[in-house]
Amino acid sequence: MKNKLLFACSILLFFSENTFGQGAYIPYNRDYYHLIERFEILEGKNNPIFHTGFKPFRRDQVASYLDTLATGNLIQSNVDRFNLNYLSNDNWEFIDRETENSKRPLLGGLYRKPSDFFHYRDSIFDFHINPVIYLSGGMEPNQENFRMRNSRGVEFRGSIDRKVSFYTYFTTTQTIFPSWVKDYVEQNGAVPGEGFWKRYEGEGYGYFSAMGHVNFNISKSIQAQFGHDRNFVGEGYRSLIISDFSNPYVFVKLNTKIWKFNLTNLWSQKTADVTYDFAGRPTDDRYPQKWFSHHRLGINIGKNLNVGVFESVMKNEFDWNYLNPLIFYRWVEHQLGTPDKVMLGTDLKWNFTPGMQLYGQFVLDEFVFGEFFGIDGPNSIRNKHALQAGYKYINAFKVSNLDLQLEYNQVRPYTYQEKFENQSFTNYRTPLAHPLGANFREAVAIVRYQPVPRLFTNMTMLYQYFGDDPSEDVNFGKNVLKNRMSPNTGIGLFGNVIGQGVENRVLLANLNLSYMIRQNVFLDLSQTFRTRTAEDLDSPANTSFTQLSLRVNMIRNDFNY
Repeated sequence: MKNKLLFACSILLFFSENTFGQGAYIPYNRDYYHLIERFEILEGKNNPIFHTGFKPFRRDQVASYLDTLATGNLIQSNVDRFNLNYLSNDNWEFIDRETENSKRPLLGGLYRKPSDFFHYRDSIFDFHINPVIYLSGGMEPNQENFRMRNSRGVEFRGSIDRKVSFYTYFTTTQTIFPSWVKDYVEQNGAVPGEGFWKRYEGEGYGYFSAMGHVNFNISKSIQAQFGHDRNFVGEGYRSLIISDFSNPYVFVKLNTKIWKFNLTNLWSQKTADVTYDFAGRPTDDRYPQKWFSHHRLGINIGKNLNVGVFESVMKNEFDWNYLNPLIFYRWVEHQLGTPDKVMLGTDLKWNFTPGMQLYGQFVLDEFVFGEFFGIDGPNSIRNKHALQAGYKYINAFKVSNLDLQLEYNQVRPYTYQEKFENQSFTNYRTPLAHPLGANFREAVAIVRYQPVPRLFTNMTMLYQYFGDDPSEDVNFGKNVLKNRMSPNTGIGLFGNVIGQGVENRVLLANLNLSYMIRQNVFLDLSQTFRTRTAEDLDSPANTSFTQLSLRVNMIRNDFNY
């Protein structure tokens, strides 16, 4: 039923007569997107082209915003001018200004533009193709094997008739992760951000990755997208609503922008669980599926404040009622008499002065008035919510291209869990929001500095406090895959606090230096220090990881969890 529905939706939208020229979406990359968003914060007001609360962004809209920056006086430093040119060259087919041509194309027809290995463009067809490469090697003390990654693939994008745009990406990867990432994979049976995997060289993993989407405009104000990809909601390093941590999934998305309002509707199918063989590897089977609907209404209030309200529902079977783009999901759930997993909340950003931004999120999983406010008893198991608060400071302390970010996240125990099968907020056995799941507090500090145009430095530090389960059959609220109504759940109705269970504390610091050799070709050197203390450890678990990487048109690996 679901496949017929998505096919029908895509065909209906594809043959819409009133289409307008537009571009494919830019894969979500924190480093890349920071370069775009820092200009808005530096300007001190919301950009007039698109809302930043739902990612990824479309290339044509980013290009329009870059054109507005080029005609103003915001760009002052050589580094900012370099970044503006870098972003413009990357989206050159939509830029109104003159963009660079390569000084030395290869064989006359390759790399005629700095961003494209090969491109073809006429009045009907636009096509760009690029290699995708990630080669890295690293050392971790007390580990026998060399840590490494070897990814090879290709990506291409383009448009037909300037009305339908497309993007596809696929790679094959063999990798040996740092020890704490390997522990995560073995515990959850899933590689973060990836799907089906196989063993490689004993303790490594091999997997095939693919993403792709088709985009078109239904009208001047309504945009449609159909594809497999990830989405991200919010302005933070983390998202407590929808993040990019899980495997790409199939979805249909409508984006309606009218005046100061932006309504985003997302309907998707997700993998509820995975079947494993005797060796603990994913095996061929018909995996159970679940259905996710999400809508977010964002509004610009004044020139520098954006507020979004959202509602999400996770359901273990398809239901036509949740296709309504404007209905209140909680009302639908009540009318159907179904125990569907509904969450709601808000997010905001406030560019309160040029160069500074406050942002945050609040997610409400379950609400019982007397228990939420502690009238009936303290810390109810049904008091499930998540909170984020963050601050960004661009050109900090008047140092050009020194950017600071501070962020705090906390999630109550049992948030995102559900008592009915296949309704937790997960996809392919990984959280749909924060990597830790629930039952945690986290503080994040990020220092970004670009002293010269081609050198990007990033220092990320985090502190995590969370409660874990002492065994697989006990549930203290962290593992979002578990049933919150299992017989061995926590300590009862009241008295549930963040950190309950086996207390853990993690300190992590990562320094990364990236040098851009040429457009989207990076040489990375990174150093990570991580320590974990826990009630069930006799001594702290300390480790470090040093890595050297070459990236071509790929997102930098972060192991910050």
